[in-house]
Amino acid sequence: MPGGRLTQEDRWLISAGIAEGAGYAEIARRLDRPTSTVSREIARNGGPGGYRAEHAHQATGYRARRRKLTSGPGPSAEVDSHSREVRDFAERFARTMVDNGLPRMASRVLARLYLTDSRSLTAAELVRQLRVSPASISKAIGYLEQLELVERRPDPRGRFEHYVIAEDVWFRTWIASARANASWAEVGREGAELFGISTPAGARLEQMARFFAQLSEDMAGGPTAAAADDAMTVFAALVHAGSRLTAEQLATALDWPLGRVAKALADGESYAAFTDPISLDRPTPDTYTLAATPGRLTPAQRHSLETVAELSWGRPARVSP
Repeated sequence: MPGGRLTQEDRWLISAGIAEGAGYAEIARRLDRPTSTVSREIARNGGPGGYRAEHAHQATGYRARRRKLTSGPGPSAEVDSHSREVRDFAERFARTMVDNGLPRMASRVLARLYLTDSRSLTAAELVRQLRVSPASISKAIGYLEQLELVERRPDPRGRFEHYVIAEDVWFRTWIASARANASWAEVGREGAELFGISTPAGARLEQMARFFAQLSEDMAGGPTAAAADDAMTVFAALVHAGSRLTAEQLATALDWPLGRVAKALADGESYAAFTDPISLDRPTPDTYTLAATPGRLTPAQRHSLETVAELSWGRPARVSP
């Protein structure tokens, strides 16, 4: 049984044990210390209700210099090197998640849960591995639970909760991203309606709404390849016709049911962000044609092109929106 003074890490574990409602004997077992050592430590540093690891450690005048990997005589150089490599990889794994938008502590917790051999970890084990406060672990777990990436499971043999990473964690992450894109699309639609799509801000918000709506739809499943092919066939038909057509005229020319044409036109409008630099346009409520994507050309560029077309062909070009 190890002796010597309690380290800062020991005190974090004591604090985590108190927060979980563990008894002194259980906390002592985790530390591999006598129960009396734990009881004296808590009693002289505020008792169960006022114990704080930081304050308790400062009161002793000592800080931990290194972490003990085992309670035995000490690990071999090979084991120590492997342990460092595992810790370094866990941190790189976490940094990758941080770089993609996940909060740092949530990323570190998720990385440890994903890499553990034991399938689950308790708050105390996460405190020990990450060397952070129980409050930090609790906040990170709460965030990950909101994303449905981590689940709490009670230990049937004790009073401690185990945190388990979801089996389909990456699928859930994908769905969460799709939901986030849908939220951006909804905000964009609201803003476009508020400002009006004829204003610069409204036009930008409308474009944003279409982009994120399409991205969300794609991530959630999106239209089939056949639906996309139908939309492109309608685009080709409008290019070949060179003039505005109604849905009924397109259905007759393509020899398609009117419902199929209507679906293809709706898909073509939905995918405006991905058909750039052209997009489906409605000169009137019942007719369709193709035009340059709004914003792709400046007013000055449009005017210049119309002038060139008029001089070349003797008639004005159709004015794009």
